[in-house]
Amino acid sequence: MSIEATARITAVPDGRGSTVLPVLESAGPLALRRTRSPEPGRARVTVVGAMSAPLGGDRLAIEARAEDGARLAVDSAAATVALPGARPDEGRASYDLRLSVGEGAELRWLPEQLISAYGSELDQSTRVELASSARLVLREEQILGRHGEVTGSLTTRLTVRRAGRPLFDQQLGYGPGAPGGWDGAAVLGGHRAVGQLLVVHPAFEEDLPEPRLLGLTAALAPLAGPAVLVTALAADARLLRGVLDEALAGLLDGLKAWNGA
Repeated sequence: MSIEATARITAVPDGRGSTVLPVLESAGPLALRRTRSPEPGRARVTVVGAMSAPLGGDRLAIEARAEDGARLAVDSAAATVALPGARPDEGRASYDLRLSVGEGAELRWLPEQLISAYGSELDQSTRVELASSARLVLREEQILGRHGEVTGSLTTRLTVRRAGRPLFDQQLGYGPGAPGGWDGAAVLGGHRAVGQLLVVHPAFEEDLPEPRLLGLTAALAPLAGPAVLVTALAADARLLRGVLDEALAGLLDGLKAWNGA
């Protein structure tokens, strides 16, 4: 039996330098927990999987809003594993993330990996609406198959709009049904961990980092807007996270130096 569920988060400033969560609605397998933030003034929410999902035919979604001036971080307690449904006629599962960040607000969206298990079929979409002065840190990681197995069918799309205008739109496909060559030397080259890190900050309008390689299988690229994209491949989830964490630390250090200048 498939599940349809939408969890919701709304973060607003409390007027005293902190952020509160007037809306924190769990749904179905998506359990939301208010957790302690290591940074003063930032609210933190952790997504906890209450059951195995997404399965074939499931329709899951999370809506997160950081209102004007709010600071919100969202992470997850464990990886999300896309699994095959009980019946082949249940169709593809979907997992939609709808994120909104207001003026002067910041959202850090840093979940654990999405694992595409053998036989699963999942479409994941992430749509982000940013105000002109909004700040965003967003990480996506896909692990194509569990240990020793081939990947399921996975499509992902990330769409970001800033001040009502397109900033970034990318769709990727892996596994059965994906365009030919997705696992060839020109794309994955034998790697099974794929990730990207998107950082949007008004400071990049003044000082946008130069494009550069980050090792043999990762690159940093400035976008046509105040944003930077890091894309990476790795043999496994641990190595992928290491590359993305190092890139994020460097970008945040640069922004701190800019703010203090």
